Amino acid sequence: MLTWKIGGKAGEGIMATGLIFSQSCTRGGLQVFDINEYPSLIKGGHNTLQVRAGSREIYSQSKKVEVLVALNYETIYLHRDELSNGGGIIHDSDESGINRQEFRSDIRFYPVPYKTIIEEIGALPIMKNNVALGASIALIDYDFDILAGVIKDTFRRKGDKIISDNINAARAGFDYIKNNFPDDFGYRLEKIGEPGRMLLTGNDAIFMGAIQAGCKFYAAYPMTPVSSILHLMAASERRFSLVVKHTEDEISAINMAIGAGFVGARAMCATSGGGFCLMSEGYGLAGMIEVPIVVVNGMRPGPSTGMPTWTEQGDFKFILSASQGDFPRIVLAPGDVEECFYLASEAFNIAEKYQNPVIIITDKHLAESHKSTEKFDTGKVTIDRGLYATQEELASSDEKTFFKRYRFTENGISPRTIPGMKKGIYTATSDEHDEEGVITEDIENRVKMMQKRMRKLETIKQELPLPDLVGPDEADITIIAAGSTKGAIMEAIPMLEKDGISVNFLQIVYISPFPGGKVAEVIGSAKKTAVVENNFTGQLADIIREKTGKSVDEKILKYDGRPFYPEDVYSAVKEVVNRG
Repeated sequence: MLTWKIGGKAGEGIMATGLIFSQSCTRGGLQVFDINEYPSLIKGGHNTLQVRAGSREIYSQSKKVEVLVALNYETIYLHRDELSNGGGIIHDSDESGINRQEFRSDIRFYPVPYKTIIEEIGALPIMKNNVALGASIALIDYDFDILAGVIKDTFRRKGDKIISDNINAARAGFDYIKNNFPDDFGYRLEKIGEPGRMLLTGNDAIFMGAIQAGCKFYAAYPMTPVSSILHLMAASERRFSLVVKHTEDEISAINMAIGAGFVGARAMCATSGGGFCLMSEGYGLAGMIEVPIVVVNGMRPGPSTGMPTWTEQGDFKFILSASQGDFPRIVLAPGDVEECFYLASEAFNIAEKYQNPVIIITDKHLAESHKSTEKFDTGKVTIDRGLYATQEELASSDEKTFFKRYRFTENGISPRTIPGMKKGIYTATSDEHDEEGVITEDIENRVKMMQKRMRKLETIKQELPLPDLVGPDEADITIIAAGSTKGAIMEAIPMLEKDGISVNFLQIVYISPFPGGKVAEVIGSAKKTAVVENNFTGQLADIIREKTGKSVDEKILKYDGRPFYPEDVYSAVKEVVNRG
């Protein structure tokens, strides 16, 4: 297992270089997890990308770094304390020297003349990142040919000269380390197999899941951390026969999605918390007129603009109560890349089957971090378009005027029609309405229509899978969580077990309708419980108490804009258990 980190100023290709390193590891059959960090600035600031690679499945980043690649001196001083024992720093020897007396004695330094090498090979100054990349590959004794192949694929649209210059820059860095620091470093990565896994972010997987589910309309206003879904959709319009709209704001995005869903297209939009504030009235409209749409909300720290490029889980309660009044709120919270794909596909089925908006809630950490994953089993993805009235059924009906689109039914689900179907005309309005959609404020109708809509929640609750309790039944502590904290928890559990602390884990995927019975059962039988979540107040813990009447023993919270690291979970859980 090895963790590699690159840092420098925005504009130095930090993200691209880090992704090339991640892809190189994946092509050697290694498992990978990477995380990027960048400030909320248009230009400038300190950027990093950290890659963790090894032979076993990796669920999360780690606090310790074996190789630190510094494209400027700020990186060295900001991250030197993260270095593992015997870790190394690759830095530019053409810049001012480092006072090694300020560093731990075990840290190793690998000065590489970035600028001189670039000038000697006649490459562009920006290509110093590839000099550092080649030096990294040499230092850990990895396969340079794999790196060269990734560089070639990355720049294939730039032309042969750009490809050649970038590979030459990497080769020069590689040779410099081999010639000047032979067998000097204690950490290695080796190719262990052929490429077979995908390297995806949560956004990538949601895009793929939506396409697999037959999404045909996508609308969004770009907003971190979900902007890449718009980019992917726009690039795929012709390939998958999509209609993609970059709207003027989030109000337009959800209203366009509602229009597409109304006419029978599978439709999706995406935003973050601030954008969803604008979407909330449209969200209620979709609930009132029972139109199926999928909305992705990628959380980031608030309130207001907060910290736009960082991560948090502060929107749980907001999402569960967004928009005025009562209507079925269906919320899915994937915890990793694989779940992003399958839940995105499932969300479209749920939306159409129950004729209701469905929210997929993620966060910046899950949305933008890459994880190696096996190829998805598309055979598991089925299409359920829900209850449509056929033209034959409409022709044989005895309805004289309008179609009873909102017919009262036992399960709350009424047959749909789409515009253009003969005898399928009805009114769709944001006001309360009768079975034909005609506005009415009649008391009896209001009661029956509210009950009809809300019955859908009880219907879906009977069909959704309950969360699984992973681990021994008689554990010292039960961890409960939702969303991206899953990764750090999965990595922390073996660390705790090594210390003799047994742990089981309950991941809540379906936030609404909430699996209250199962969660209450788990809490009731647990020796001690702790909720792990990225917010200040413990919103998931509050939801659990509201829905089950039971309180968890401990809240393990983090709200600094950074995700949980396994070490955070390990130390917090160990402290809880040791306190008794």
